[in-house]
Amino acid sequence: MIEQVMLVSLFTFVIHLAETLTYSLRSAGVRLGKLAVALSLSGIILLISRTANMVQAPLTGKIIDFAKHHADYNLIDQLRVIIGAATMGTCAALLLFPSAVLLSSRVISHFEVAGSIPQLVRSSVSTQQLQNVRYHLRFPTFTMLSRLRTGGIPTKLVVLNCLVTAIYTIGVLAALLASTLTMDHSIAASQSSGLINGIATILLTIIIDPRIGLMTDKVLRGEQEIAVLHKIFGMLMISRLLGTVLAQVLLVPAAYWIKWVVG
Repeated sequence: MIEQVMLVSLFTFVIHLAETLTYSLRSAGVRLGKLAVALSLSGIILLISRTANMVQAPLTGKIIDFAKHHADYNLIDQLRVIIGAATMGTCAALLLFPSAVLLSSRVISHFEVAGSIPQLVRSSVSTQQLQNVRYHLRFPTFTMLSRLRTGGIPTKLVVLNCLVTAIYTIGVLAALLASTLTMDHSIAASQSSGLINGIATILLTIIIDPRIGLMTDKVLRGEQEIAVLHKIFGMLMISRLLGTVLAQVLLVPAAYWIKWVVG
């Protein structure tokens, strides 16, 4: 079962790495003045992460089934390992962000020439192109980090993004954990991740996304410098990292809340 946990953790790592790196595509799109193309490509990355999430779900279910038949199995600790993989994936995205912005700029430019995703893959994925990736590797510097300490960043937006990330991280895991806490309503509990994820979706759709879109439009119109948007993206990624840490705290309370709701 350890192998199963590691496999789920790998998918979790990929999901959070991919979703966090979508900020690099947005940043590159604004820099090139081609935000619509960038958003289209970021949608592909999100599709990859959602597909990984679909594969992850039944694998996690097997861990839950094993725990139900083995009373001595420490399920909570294993779920915390999976959440830890989310933290590692987000941290890796932070380290790769400067490189991802440069690579995203090239991908957007190549996509305009190729005209389609299949043609882009056919023309870009080659041994020579992959070898050239090393010339675009950049890592965060102290100067980049120091810029994040200056003002102008909506605090409520950062805090809400942290909370939303925490909720999304534990939504499915808390529901599955809740299914082990009640015998009479275990199936109802396992299908109740929407109770948690629904809250995150509302906050994301009504508050966070429109605010980011508004600030992005201001940069495109020249009303704000692009450095402000980069700073906001940086803080949003850090808040995502903190959100995965907060998920460790919320996992068990969320499971008991689901148990109370379905019971």
